[in-house]
Amino acid sequence: MSDYPNNIPLGKATAYISQYDPALLCPFPRQVKRDEIGVEGSLPFSGGDLWNGYELSWLNLKGMPQVAMARFFFACESPFLIESKSFKLYLNSFNQTSIDSWDKVQRTLTTDLSAVSGAPVRVELLRLSTAGSQLDSLPGDCLDDLDLHIDNYQLQPAGLKADADNQVSEILHSHLLKSNCLVTNQPDWGSILIEYSGARIDREALLRYLISFRQHNEFHEQCVERIFVDLQRTCRPRELSVQAWYTRRGGLDINPFRTNCCHEPRILRLVRQ
Repeated sequence: MSDYPNNIPLGKATAYISQYDPALLCPFPRQVKRDEIGVEGSLPFSGGDLWNGYELSWLNLKGMPQVAMARFFFACESPFLIESKSFKLYLNSFNQTSIDSWDKVQRTLTTDLSAVSGAPVRVELLRLSTAGSQLDSLPGDCLDDLDLHIDNYQLQPAGLKADADNQVSEILHSHLLKSNCLVTNQPDWGSILIEYSGARIDREALLRYLISFRQHNEFHEQCVERIFVDLQRTCRPRELSVQAWYTRRGGLDINPFRTNCCHEPRILRLVRQ
């Protein structure tokens, strides 16, 4: 990976291949950005990255197109994440490929993605008739109606604070998360949920911190890990879970989840997805 970012397709003219080609997948080492936030050795969190794929199609052996939605779950312990444009190109390579069964598609996806990420990947194919279309809302209190004056859009984790004399368990969320692609600088829009137990986190400081990602350049997974680590170091909650739902791009949305307790990622689809 020493030639990053030259080895990834982001920001480059790209041929769209419609015959199956696993070589299109491009890994990126998670540790590169973890070094920046001081995460080395044992991870301070567990969890993973839930991707939803809305544009998966292939041909059966009679030439009839098949369509499906897909869920992909990558463990955060995997040494590599998958660069999103390469993932899109890889999925597109199924478009004119004849495959004899849905099970074989699922096995192929599982094998390829596990090999490139360096750890087992869980893949689920969903028929459109059973996938469901109900949109969800996030639980807990929304921070977005706080009446703040904002004049700083650079990362400011030092502003986070918590009241050690006020111990709580609560769920907070915001739809104001925006960061930018690490390579192309294109905007990435998301909603974020923070569930914790411990000293009460100052809500105004938290919202200012989340808004401070507005001009920050990192991949989705890296932003969520940074948020988790900053909250853990500054506010020291006993239990902490952070999950984001980013809007889709190229038929994919990414929903990273990090936790230090027994919480499970929420399988939700928000209105912007």
